[in-house]
Amino acid sequence: MKTGDSLLERTWHHSSFQDINRLVALKEEKKLKISLAFPTLNEEGTIGKEILVIRTELMDRYPLLDEIVVVDSSSKDNTRKVAERFGAKVFTSKTILPKYGTYKGKGENLWKSLYALEGDIIAWVDADISNIAPKFVYGLVGPLLEYDTVSYVKAFYERPIRSSGTIAPSGGGRVTEILVRPLFSLFSPELARFVQPLSGEYAGRRRLLERLPFSVGYGVELGHLLDILQLEGIEALAQVDLDMRIHRNQSTAALGKMAYGILNTFLSRGKKYSTVELLRDLGTDHISLEQKNSAHTVIRTAIPAEERPPIIEIPEYREKFHRTEAVPKL
Repeated sequence: MKTGDSLLERTWHHSSFQDINRLVALKEEKKLKISLAFPTLNEEGTIGKEILVIRTELMDRYPLLDEIVVVDSSSKDNTRKVAERFGAKVFTSKTILPKYGTYKGKGENLWKSLYALEGDIIAWVDADISNIAPKFVYGLVGPLLEYDTVSYVKAFYERPIRSSGTIAPSGGGRVTEILVRPLFSLFSPELARFVQPLSGEYAGRRRLLERLPFSVGYGVELGHLLDILQLEGIEALAQVDLDMRIHRNQSTAALGKMAYGILNTFLSRGKKYSTVELLRDLGTDHISLEQKNSAHTVIRTAIPAEERPPIIEIPEYREKFHRTEAVPKL
């Protein structure tokens, strides 16, 4: 077996975990609480259906989940009202640990959700999924209940892409194939076995998640994988096939900004773990060009590069979750 291929032994289809009664029994046997959180920003069109589908099947019918929470980035639409109406607990990100300020970005919501949530196992699902189904949750928490050696599970799926008014059955995941997989192939080949390392759906054990720094912006998913590889090794990681995910597709311009943020996180980890040596300071803005008539204009965009520390370092968190041991260092 080639180095790193052990991840493929921990690659399952969601149907391997479709016996929800068994998952509930394992949860109760191991005395675990399971939380689901949706990070949101202006998702009034989809968040209600997502909460309704998951709550009806995985709280009301089967008591797999102990709570469903929305952590919102001050949406301008009715996201919070819709979420409350359909039965989720709703927090605005800036009101969680307000002493530490707030940033814009999905990673910020994820980091703050660790303080708001109660679960021993935490699942995060994006709030823009049109074809939401219970498998998006039980497929992620199933391996954590079945296998004590697994600490973090990522989803993968077919991602249809819209082009010229039509929908192709696949083609999403462009940043993964053009940027992230080549980087992993060169620097962390074990992680190149992830089908979709940047997928927005994943679950983990609190005792691991609380030890991870969180990029507040686009690099949070990549940062997690690199940090977990250092902390617990490839054996702690797994992935599950959820068949298909239908959501909004990003423009090429938006993907360029995403790639910039991801590469920034990659280089910061490379410096931290001595796998990359930077010989000069990096630029501070993403640069794109806009053409008007025959002239080009430079567009500079600041992409968040801030990182939150492992939340176990935060005194309020340690008090709430009774962490008395020395703060671990990554």
